[in-house]
Formats: sequence, C-alpha cells, structure tokens
Amino acid sequence: MSMRVLLRGRLMCSDAAEAELVGAHLPRHVELTRAEPGCIRFEVLSTDDPLVWTVDEEFAGESAFRAHQERVAASEWGRATAGIRREYETERRQG
Repeated sequence: MSMRVLLRGRLMCSDAAEAELVGAHLPRHVELTRAEPGCIRFEVLSTDDPLVWTVDEEFAGESAFRAHQERVAASEWGRATAGIRREYETERRQG
C-alpha cells in the first residue's frame, strides 16, 4: 500500500485586492491540479468570509505531492498568490 498525502487548511487574503487575485487565478489552478497524475482530490472553496478559502487536497503518494508543489511554485497561480497567507497541515496516511 502506498502512503497518501493529505493537505488541509486555509488560504487567507489580507484585503479585497488579494481576494480578487485568488478569484482570477483559482479556476485554472484547480483545473491544472485536478489533471495532475496522482491527484485524488483537490478542493479550494470559498467560506462565509470573502477573504478566506478552505483547501482540501489528497495525492496518491509523496512523489505526486512533490510534483504538485513544484508545478505550483513555477505556475502563474504560484507567482500571483505567493504573498497570500496560508495555514496548512499535511498528513500521511496508508491508502
């Protein structure tokens, strides 16, 4: 059995300008991530607070998760949202 990687947390904008950046770039980011090999689940959902999104990710293994992190760092999403605060926890689970 492989070890799945789960990431959960929040993306927290400091103002409306950051929230607009998220809104502009999020659809393509979600589309690209869901198409990645090893992506099992990827949800970034708005909350009642217009500056906060919940993040729920699951990848088939460590290599898929690392590949996702590397792609994101070099992506338009990664560059546009680099300064936005994130609070994430990762967990490894038999899957």
